[in-house]
Amino acid sequence: MKITDVRIRRMYGAGSMKGVASITLDDEFVVHDIKIIENEQGLFISMPSRRGGDGTFRDVAHPLTNKARTEIQEVILGKFKDNK
Repeated sequence: MKITDVRIRRMYGAGSMKGVASITLDDEFVVHDIKIIENEQGLFISMPSRRGGDGTFRDVAHPLTNKARTEIQEVILGKFKDNK
């Protein structure tokens, strides 16, 4: 899997959500609405999710391995920090 495009939309409110990202994988598949969130430990990403009938949230799309999650997070946060 290769991340071939990253697009960032910054949020400028006072909340913890700092932006939203979309990534393209292998120039063939896009994942939208990856949230960029800041907490006491720093920035991290949250994959797109929906609320189920029982009120809990479930990821709509997510990486299957820690390696893939780390790679996606590093690419998104790198682009986010570069475009201040």
